[in-house]
Amino acid sequence: MPLLKDLKRHKLLLDTHVLIWLMQGNTVLSQPFRKAVNQSQDRDGILISAISIWEIGMLEEKGRIALGMDCFDWIDQMLSLPGMTLVPLSPRIAIQSSRLPGQPHGDPADRILLASAHEENAVLVTCDEKLLAYGHDRFINVYNPV
Repeated sequence: MPLLKDLKRHKLLLDTHVLIWLMQGNTVLSQPFRKAVNQSQDRDGILISAISIWEIGMLEEKGRIALGMDCFDWIDQMLSLPGMTLVPLSPRIAIQSSRLPGQPHGDPADRILLASAHEENAVLVTCDEKLLAYGHDRFINVYNPV
C-alpha cells in the first residue's frame, strides 16, 4: 500500500496538521486534495482520529496554534461539517498501535493514526516524512496533500 498519487474513492484519515490546515483554508493544500475532500464529504469519507482532537487541544493550550474561537467550539464546528466522522480510540486501535509492523514512527499519537488508518481501511493524509516513508512499507496507504 504505497504512497498514493490519486485518492479516487478512498476514505481519508487526516493527520492533525492536515485537518488544521484544511479548516483554516491553508493554500498549501493541493487542488487535487481539495477536490478529493469535496468528493469524500458526499460519502462520509473524511475520518478524524480522537487522538487528533487531543493533539489540537494540546497545541492550542500551549499557544502553538490559534483557532480563533474556543477549542471546544472549533472541534464541534469541525465535526458538524458534512462528511466528517470521528474515529474513536477503540481497544483494537490501541493494541494495534503497539504492534505495528516494520519501523513505525515512535510518537504515540502518530502510531495511533497509523493503527486507525489500518483499522478503518483508510488513506492516511499527511505531510509527515516519517509517516509517508512508513507507507512505502505497505502497511497502510498514505497521501501527501501538498
